[in-house]
Amino acid sequence: MQIADLYIRVSTDEQADKGYSQRDQEERLRKHCATLNITIERIIYEDHSAKTFDRPEWQKYLFAFRRGKAGKDVRLLLFTKWDRFSRNTSEAYQMISRLTKLNISPQAIEQPLDLRVPENKLLLAIYLSTPEVENDRRALNVTYGMRRAIKEGRMMGTAPYGYINKCTEDGRKYVAVKEPEATNIIWAFKEVAKGHLPSAKVRDLMNKRPGRKLTRNSFLDALRNIVYCGNVILKAYNDEEERIIKGKHEALISEELFMKVQNVLRKKSNKDVFLPGGRIINEDRYPLRGLLLCPTCGKNLTASSAKGRSKHYYYYHCSTDCGFRHNSEIVNELFEAELSKFEFIPAFEKLLKTILVKNFSTATNGLDDERKWMTERVSKIEQKIAKARDLYLEDRLDEDDFREVKKKNKEELDRLIFKLNALKENKKNNNVEHKLGEALKAVTNISERYKKASSIDKRAIIGLIYPEKLTFNGEYFQTTKINSFAESIFLIKKELGNKKNRQRSEKTSNVGFVTSTGFKPVTF
Repeated sequence: MQIADLYIRVSTDEQADKGYSQRDQEERLRKHCATLNITIERIIYEDHSAKTFDRPEWQKYLFAFRRGKAGKDVRLLLFTKWDRFSRNTSEAYQMISRLTKLNISPQAIEQPLDLRVPENKLLLAIYLSTPEVENDRRALNVTYGMRRAIKEGRMMGTAPYGYINKCTEDGRKYVAVKEPEATNIIWAFKEVAKGHLPSAKVRDLMNKRPGRKLTRNSFLDALRNIVYCGNVILKAYNDEEERIIKGKHEALISEELFMKVQNVLRKKSNKDVFLPGGRIINEDRYPLRGLLLCPTCGKNLTASSAKGRSKHYYYYHCSTDCGFRHNSEIVNELFEAELSKFEFIPAFEKLLKTILVKNFSTATNGLDDERKWMTERVSKIEQKIAKARDLYLEDRLDEDDFREVKKKNKEELDRLIFKLNALKENKKNNNVEHKLGEALKAVTNISERYKKASSIDKRAIIGLIYPEKLTFNGEYFQTTKINSFAESIFLIKKELGNKKNRQRSEKTSNVGFVTSTGFKPVTF
């Protein structure tokens, strides 16, 4: 009497779409065994795809025969059709050979084949390849369908943080804004764009707000996700190049804000650029931790305490062997005094505003020419990329050369478009006097504001005035760059202090020119 093991496989999508049933397969296999007087020893139930043999129950079945053959007599392995056994032709032949060595004979009761007959292997190839072709065709149709949807501006897959997948009454799917997550991610983009706080700190603060929390990687992915500015990406496929499509979903942020965030993330990932940042530990005692550079070796200064006989002493110090360190309380007091040079009495506000408005007008006279030059440059780069694409399609340019030309020009094109959009936005919202008024109010008594501010706001103030890290040499602070607005106030104060008896016409000379990008209304 022959012994048989029954293999019953069904995947979840097949059971849902085609009505395959494990009970139905078992019934047919049992009926077949009863008719041929075959003894059933094992029944293996599998709920897994047949694309590979990396299936849990199948591996357990093979493991049972790891020490040798199944027995002296040939053991049957029965299933209804060959696609229940496998949908991968090459792997199926290898598995049949392995089973044969174990003295196990696989057989489909509805597609019986005597594999000892060489011609039957051609029929086996047809039985195995047909489902594989169906799978490939289905996958290709899905790919084409998804790409067509993306070309129409639809967001595919699970909606990202701040959005939610919904359906209309007639069953049409769409992506809608979800609160409070949408407000949270908008706030996060604005905070990261300022460049004052590390992105990890922004994430921690955002996760304290109502709504779903984000992990570190999910948060960074969200900051780089172009869907938030109303676009979707169509990835490269075959001869089609990757491109950005205007989405049908509602944008949460502007493209300008998105590009600002990408610029901040790019700079912070560059170790050669010294930007304010770093972890914030024991913030109240060490507000300058991570913002100072060692005057000896140029490395970041860290901060820690040392226990004396009767109390603890607190220092900013270098983590290398150079040995530089300085009392943190003294450094903090010196920095508060450093901020006082940007202060002015309220009576000077009107005069400062008049001078700065004039300086702004002088400095922005050339912006129209700059916009014109950028527009022409963008057009030339786009023409260069288009020409290279034509040469590539005509087989007159190697693929690697084409990709190199495209990559090099695309980077410059993105930078120019970002700057051009910023200039256009500044021109459109050029309410200079209002912005100057808000900025001057914020700078008034900046040293006192800094003393009373929280640790996070203190670092925000530092980041606004000093775009790059400061070097402290034990007596005073040095930096290669100061915010142009703050620097203008310092220079104007200095000029007014040196020549108090000048006429008003002399005082409104071009002192401390500032650029349009230097004005940053600050609120705390």
